[in-house]
Amino acid sequence: MNTVLWILAGLLAVAFLAAGAMKLTQPREKLVGSGMGWAEDFSDRTVKLIGAAEMLGAIGLILPAITKLAPVLVPLAATGLVLVMVGAAVTHGRRREVPMIAINAVLGILAAIVAWGRFGPYAF
Repeated sequence: MNTVLWILAGLLAVAFLAAGAMKLTQPREKLVGSGMGWAEDFSDRTVKLIGAAEMLGAIGLILPAITKLAPVLVPLAATGLVLVMVGAAVTHGRRREVPMIAINAVLGILAAIVAWGRFGPYAF
């Protein structure tokens, strides 16, 4: 199970690093134009904050475990990403963007599995 948790954490880290980097580097108008309609409901600053939270969560899934410095941050990062996905699902639900809710649910469930495993029976 430890290997499964590492694989899940790695996949989540890649996904959230990519998503966060896009939100941090692209102007909000470009994000809206590329299919992220939800971004028009938020300020530039909020979109950048969401991107930063995703990137920090992604880093928190891997770096503390690899360096063995404060490995308790791994399940905390996973929990934070679950909360980000809950917020994203609520936002997409209000906008009636049902396919996006499914993506949020999958990512949130995977992050919850990592949090459960690293807080519980497979802690570092």
